[in-house]
Amino acid sequence: MKLFRPLSALLAALAVAASLPASAAERIPVLASFSILGDVVANVGGERIAVSTLVGPDEDAHVFQPAPDDIKAVSRAKLIVVNGLGFEGWMERLAQSANYRGPIVVASAGIKARERVGEDEDDHAHGAGHEHHGKDDPHAWQDPQNVIVYTRNIVTALAKLDPAGAEVYRKNGEAYVAKLQDLDAWAARQFSQIPDAKRKVITSHDAFEYFGARYKVRFLAAQGVSTDSEPSARDVAALIRQIRSEKIKALFFENMSNPKLLQQIARESGTAAGGKLYADALSKADGPAADYLSLMRYNITQLLEKIRLN
Repeated sequence: MKLFRPLSALLAALAVAASLPASAAERIPVLASFSILGDVVANVGGERIAVSTLVGPDEDAHVFQPAPDDIKAVSRAKLIVVNGLGFEGWMERLAQSANYRGPIVVASAGIKARERVGEDEDDHAHGAGHEHHGKDDPHAWQDPQNVIVYTRNIVTALAKLDPAGAEVYRKNGEAYVAKLQDLDAWAARQFSQIPDAKRKVITSHDAFEYFGARYKVRFLAAQGVSTDSEPSARDVAALIRQIRSEKIKALFFENMSNPKLLQQIARESGTAAGGKLYADALSKADGPAADYLSLMRYNITQLLEKIRLN
């Protein structure tokens, strides 16, 4: 009778055990700064982690004001994942308030940032308690190729935090990257069928430069990269003249922005608003953009429908 299992069998058993879903109590608490990033983290971490977000669906990270519950969430986390590129100007103070000493991974590390075009940082200072974005445009997730970089950075961070789950994170990451590549290829095919001259869109704030660069779509916005900026009357008037002269029909609100300014622009330019885009936040679970892949496909479908009218 054999008293010991062969080493190969023992290693195989350990590998299977490492891949098994953890119970809810055993899952590693990971905190993401906002809902879109939280979805990417969840796709990589799977059942081994418990993901929460500071800025939830349909909420605006630009004007986020941490509450006492947010300090508690930070203090409980074993890993914090942020977008970077100046998007979470409030995170450093929040981590200090929570006495957080764990790792903070910047999902956008390694991405070449696009600079804010035509903006002076002082022109878009936030109100009390808010932060500047700086010269970099933080909305890198609007290009699926950048989210592939996010994914790989998150795989590395989770594997370092939880070596027993490294293979699980690697496989989950590879599967998610494949979905992102499919999304990107599909989007490129859709826009390739639209003449360049028609690819013009008006949005609430300047969140789509990465998207525009990837798919050759020209986005115009009354606000800057932050929803907390106030455009001048001169800028709004110039945008209205441009909409009229170029006969732009694709005009969209955003799910986390105040619609009043765009309603004014639509009224004075004679262009009907085309619907809603999801820029900086997911929709609620029962909405059309409950995860990143759905968000992108929904936005692209909405954009194509209106761009064809230009």
